[in-house]
Amino acid sequence: MKVLLLKDPKDKDSGPDPYIKELGSYSLEAALIPVLSFEFISLDSLFEKLSHPECYGGLVFTSPRALEAIKICLKEKSKKEAWSKSLKQMWNIKPTYVVGKATASLVEEIGLIPQGEESGNAEKLAEYICSREKPNSSALLFPCGALKREVLPTALREKGIPLESLPVYQTAQHPGLQEALSSYFSQQGVPASVVFFSPSGVKFCLQHIQKLSGDLINQVKFAAIGPSTAEAMQAAGVAVSCTAGSPTAQDLAAAVHRAL
Repeated sequence: MKVLLLKDPKDKDSGPDPYIKELGSYSLEAALIPVLSFEFISLDSLFEKLSHPECYGGLVFTSPRALEAIKICLKEKSKKEAWSKSLKQMWNIKPTYVVGKATASLVEEIGLIPQGEESGNAEKLAEYICSREKPNSSALLFPCGALKREVLPTALREKGIPLESLPVYQTAQHPGLQEALSSYFSQQGVPASVVFFSPSGVKFCLQHIQKLSGDLINQVKFAAIGPSTAEAMQAAGVAVSCTAGSPTAQDLAAAVHRAL
């Protein structure tokens, strides 16, 4: 049975994509179609803030993209030196809160120690942060996407925990998306399952998939990587067959396998 994953492929250097591999272990034939493209913004402002750890109580990351923004900053020799010599150590005295393993491993790559990665979504991370931070302490710096959801900022604000959001990337539809979807459906037919990995993915792909599936749309099992994506699917009128217990390849593959 075929499964269509609406996500970016993993970096080519790091071996096969874990989602394709895990689904393969259930004899499911998975394919990836990249849905989003990203443009990085406000990078000078980001590094300026990172240069003043004394002004903040810690860092919050809910997306691998925010760490990619930092890695782009650190490609500059002078910034990389400043980071290695002192900034990294100064930030490591403070907590770095993250959602999920992918984001945690990128935090480790820049030399910081992640906390809260088991939380798996913004709601649970907010609870984790609230259990550790005192109201009215120094603000946590939150590099994020321009389309960030308000779940985490709202939850922290209600508890009096200051958060300074800085949009460092914006999301757009991948330029080759429509063509890639048409090509997949014409060559592979209608898949048994389609997996959405973000609310933006639902926004950019759903209409194309409904059109390409035609009368067979009701046979497709639609899966979500997490609760916010499942909510976006329901809001768009999609019946969600399953949601991964946590945003990992293992949990997603198990959920899709059960649904099929």
